[in-house]
Amino acid sequence: MHATELLAVLAAAALGAALLERLRLPAVVGFLLAGAVLGPGGFGLVEDPESVFRIAEFGVALLLFEIGLELPLEELRRSLRTALLAGVLQVAVSVLGVALVGTLLGLPAAQATVLGMLVALSSTALVMRLLGQRGEVDTPHGRIALGILLLQDLCIVPFLLAIPLLAGSAGSHPGDLALAVAAAVGQAALLFAGARFVLPFVLDRVARLRSRDLFGLVALLVALGMAELSHLLGLGLAVGAFIAGLVLSASPYAAQLFAEVAPLRGVLLGIFFTSVGMLLDLGAAVALAPLVVVYVTGVVVLKSLVVIAIVAWVFQRTLRTAILAGLALGQTGEFSFVIAAAASQAGLVDPELEQVFVAGSILTLVASPFLIRASPWIADRLARGGGASGTPAPELRDHAVVAGYGLAGRTLAGVFAVSGIPYRVVDANPSSVERARAVGDPVTFGDVTRPAVQELLGVPRARVFCIAINDPVATRSAIEVARRLAPEVPILARTHYARDLDDLYAHGATEVVAEELEATIDLVSKALRRFDLPAAAVAHFADQMRDEGYELLRGPLGFRLDPWVADLLEEVASEWVEVPAEGPSGRSLAELAIRERTGASVLAIRRAGETTSNPPASAILEPGDSLLVLGTAEQIASLRALLARGGEDSGEVTLLA
Repeated sequence: MHATELLAVLAAAALGAALLERLRLPAVVGFLLAGAVLGPGGFGLVEDPESVFRIAEFGVALLLFEIGLELPLEELRRSLRTALLAGVLQVAVSVLGVALVGTLLGLPAAQATVLGMLVALSSTALVMRLLGQRGEVDTPHGRIALGILLLQDLCIVPFLLAIPLLAGSAGSHPGDLALAVAAAVGQAALLFAGARFVLPFVLDRVARLRSRDLFGLVALLVALGMAELSHLLGLGLAVGAFIAGLVLSASPYAAQLFAEVAPLRGVLLGIFFTSVGMLLDLGAAVALAPLVVVYVTGVVVLKSLVVIAIVAWVFQRTLRTAILAGLALGQTGEFSFVIAAAASQAGLVDPELEQVFVAGSILTLVASPFLIRASPWIADRLARGGGASGTPAPELRDHAVVAGYGLAGRTLAGVFAVSGIPYRVVDANPSSVERARAVGDPVTFGDVTRPAVQELLGVPRARVFCIAINDPVATRSAIEVARRLAPEVPILARTHYARDLDDLYAHGATEVVAEELEATIDLVSKALRRFDLPAAAVAHFADQMRDEGYELLRGPLGFRLDPWVADLLEEVASEWVEVPAEGPSGRSLAELAIRERTGASVLAIRRAGETTSNPPASAILEPGDSLLVLGTAEQIASLRALLARGGEDSGEVTLLA
């Protein structure tokens, strides 16, 4: 690939992304359209799209590396086991279903099977990028989608091994295929075991050298090196990169690794989708338009319905979660192009079918951002009604209803239990419900976004409705439903990001706790306390930040202190101040002249658990005493300094307000 071609690709990708961003459309669409214009089917500025595609595949590898970094191993074991099994069923049903339909339409069995392979795979790069932008990777449907996508990526190995068998190559038979698949699984296990022992050791030694440039270089080497090693073993680039990220997710270097590879990943993913667009021959696509439309409709509808059926009926997840996961996966994947190239070389895909596949696949990729954006609306309307397992007492009143049985939900349930407050919990994960019922918690299985479920839980008669689920879209829907059913019931919601506050309040939430905002407030409060500011003043300031909410963090420059903050921190407040070990011993308040020397007033003295209010001037101080002091931040700081000096003058002149 020539440098001029690479520059053309970068320029077109940037221009396409910028144009689509101005139109408030996904940048991926711009990348694909730019590639179609650049490629041989367009202006022909890039003659060899395959060379661009090979470089851009590393973008997918870096994306999988990042995903692995963000998924701790323990969480992967807990939450993705079911999703991976769902992936096995989805791939099997999709391949067999497409192969059967293709055969009935007159395609040779081998060609119909290859078409099934192409349709079965979805785009890990596109789906995880879109879900990440929407903050939905850690939602129930996001985890299911991730598990299915990872299984699909692993399937590229047996699919590629099956190509010679389908083409009738000499020496290929089912036994060889089974042996090759078993060998691939063993190689993946060995790769994981080796990475777990070697990579943390290497990064630890590099980090000790305290060279940021070297660490960034090694981070990129680890991600791409593992991807290439996996590729050499026949497992594919994405598998090795994901294993590397997963192994390093528990290391103390995970955050810095993420920061080092993220910028390059964005560039390579842009090039990747541009290179996919280059494979399109616009003239051939127009001539084959009816077949392209059939392909697009079949892929979107078939794959979505297969995922919905598996998630909702086989694994008993909520219909809403199943619809969101199904629509997210309704496209052809990037690795489908790899399999299509191998099948074309083996004579299993003729040029006409290849162009139908390329044009249809690009259209499914273009449609996916819009489908994912519209999926909550579609799910809300298709998943209306329905019930929940279990029957909470309908006569229950003035109780608490908790949506979600994660850490926050379990904590709320525990507090309500020890406080004697009646409560009910609903969760959409049957495994969580089963574990909760085993320990006696009244947890109901159901989708909290459904009116029937909220009615069954008694939300209209509740004292408070607490929503503690990870899905921001479901949180908003649950608030809307609850507000229609119970206009007067207080709704308390949790969200990860401060940017969601305004939206949740607009949909009817009474109070919203943003983890991002609370963490910021906690950090600011702890920082202010390090400067010996009064605890009461800092607490008052934190309350004001909380009341202002997202307004404090709005704007491109982030939070900036307004003038009123200084007034808050300088307000007169009370504070407990401890007399240090080196402080005055046996000296009275009158002898220390605290008021005259610092401006602070001592309101009470606490010693050995006993408190003396309004102590007389003759009261004696001892190390270990606690003084309740009234004053400004500066006055209380002066008192601390005086006590630390044992009551002696510092030689400096203090000007009292």
